[in-house]
Amino acid sequence: MENRFIRAEDVAAELEVSKPYAYKIIRQLNEELRKKGFLTIAGRVNRQYFEERFYGKSREGCQ
Repeated sequence: MENRFIRAEDVAAELEVSKPYAYKIIRQLNEELRKKGFLTIAGRVNRQYFEERFYGKSREGCQ
């Protein structure tokens, strides 16, 4: 089973960016989630939200 949260190391690898930049992306996504009323965890972001923001929908539909 895949973890519900994605960490900076995984974001960096997925997007081929540096780890500091991955943290910046996570902070931005978490801020968006907080504005929608969700609780967040520093250094991690909900995997489904990450995939929706970067790939449009869930990656299951992508080829």
